[in-house]
Amino acid sequence: MIRACRPADAAQICAIYNPYVLDTVITFEEEVVAEPEMARRISAATAVLPWLVWEHEGAVAGYAYATPWKVRSAYRFAAESTVYVSPSFVRRGIGTRLYEALIAELRARGMHCVIGGIALPNPASVALHERLGFAKVAQFLEVGLKLGRRVDVGYWELML
Repeated sequence: MIRACRPADAAQICAIYNPYVLDTVITFEEEVVAEPEMARRISAATAVLPWLVWEHEGAVAGYAYATPWKVRSAYRFAAESTVYVSPSFVRRGIGTRLYEALIAELRARGMHCVIGGIALPNPASVALHERLGFAKVAQFLEVGLKLGRRVDVGYWELML
């Protein structure tokens, strides 16, 4: 079941997100996020753009959200999207369905485009974005340094 995320989901969101922080270059965040900070992020984000969760038997199995692409006013119809799925629920289509619901919500809110940033290489994320109609528009070389390695970031865009 897909539903709107609530600050009360923060602990479960942290349980999904923090292993990505510690063990991968999927996110460039380098310190785990505490539950109160995640609750604050959820409250701030949902006041502006959608943040959705996939709930399975009362537990959050994945989440997707959008944030403003940039803070300047002229960017107000562009959003950046993110999706994370608990490792125990990957390869079940949850990420795809969350992303589809997020895109539908962004369209309903009158957004013009959505941008997905991907630390490369990440064939699964590239495939997800392209399956949903995103097109690669940029790649920045070695813009991140995490876990002792330099990481490229690609950007995929979907016009809504």
